[in-house]
Amino acid sequence: MVVLKGEEDVSRYSFHQLPYVSLLRRYIPQPHKKSFRSVTPIHLMTLTREEEEVSEHVTKEEPKIKWADVGYAITEAQKQAISELSPKMSNRCKALMKRIICFSPQHESLPLLLASWVKAMKPRRADWLSILKEMKRVENPLLTKVMEYALLEDSFEANVRDYTKIIHIYGKHNLLDNAENAYHAMKSRGFTCDQVILTVLIDLYSKAGDFIRAKEVFEEIKLLGFSPDKRAYGSMVMAYVRANMLDCAENLIKEMEAQEVYAGKEVYKALLRAYSTIGDSNGAQRVFDAIQFAGIVPDTKLCALLVNAYCVAGESDKARSVLENMRSARLKPCDRCVSLMLSAYENENNLETTLAFLIELEEDGIMIGEEASQVLARWFRRLGVVDKVEEVLREFSDKKVKRNALF
Repeated sequence: MVVLKGEEDVSRYSFHQLPYVSLLRRYIPQPHKKSFRSVTPIHLMTLTREEEEVSEHVTKEEPKIKWADVGYAITEAQKQAISELSPKMSNRCKALMKRIICFSPQHESLPLLLASWVKAMKPRRADWLSILKEMKRVENPLLTKVMEYALLEDSFEANVRDYTKIIHIYGKHNLLDNAENAYHAMKSRGFTCDQVILTVLIDLYSKAGDFIRAKEVFEEIKLLGFSPDKRAYGSMVMAYVRANMLDCAENLIKEMEAQEVYAGKEVYKALLRAYSTIGDSNGAQRVFDAIQFAGIVPDTKLCALLVNAYCVAGESDKARSVLENMRSARLKPCDRCVSLMLSAYENENNLETTLAFLIELEEDGIMIGEEASQVLARWFRRLGVVDKVEEVLREFSDKKVKRNALF
């Protein structure tokens, strides 16, 4: 038993602090734990009633996690997932992965689970990376949460690339606030921003439709002395397209070409679609030419966008020329191209040219698809040629049956 030696030894302590109450309980003999009033020093009588009530509800320490046992109430799917863990994983990593696979948010706390694992297993960076790699492979929904925790652990030894990865994940899920918080946390820890993470931010802001901030980060790359790469340029072009600033997007593509940097096919396609939608045939043709200059071979979808641009602009002759060029390049016009051409002729009420166009397609062995047939049917109904409509639909049905029989 510990004996308190007079008032001077105890008066320097505050008896109104709960931790001291817990400390006293450790030194009071077992028979006297039921009541604090049995302790003789008068200073203990200064404990407030509230502290006495709280001291009775001091929580006991939680039992240690048995890492070798995941319990018996696990599903067959969980058993299967556990059996498919990579054999290259260390035992300490497998122990955590088993717990993550069987994790129940209703009964467990992920931060406490990870803290217990760190305390018991003393992991190194390689162990954390092994866990994250396996979680990514199986597409575990807790991946982001584990990454967030790992970034704050000394044993993880976080670097700039780790923050880049989690910001990229936030961007894929459109979690702009989370991405910005991670970025500011990275800077607060003294990490220097480089071109890679700034490019990720441009892409993030571009997809979120925040043109102003995307532009700011793009200019920051240049101010830091870096040359924007293909991805940075592409993300900025997409930001211009989403902001409906097509001239700026096209100028940026020209800037890229001057540096012999070429955007990806999807970037060109987005700009071409934007011009096509508003019927700007000149802009669409310029982008289409730029696509070929970049060494990208146009496919039927790109050609269809150019055809649509001319059709919307009321230039059916130029749209027809695009189809002729496709046939010359042995590129079969898709159903969408044909339907666009027919719709343009319908708007012009040019039935004679339509018939000549259909004959050419038939001679080249190009069958009219469903969308094009619907355009013809609608047009013929409007003209009151009901019998011709039925004939067109019947011919389309017969050709479709024959084509299915061949394959």
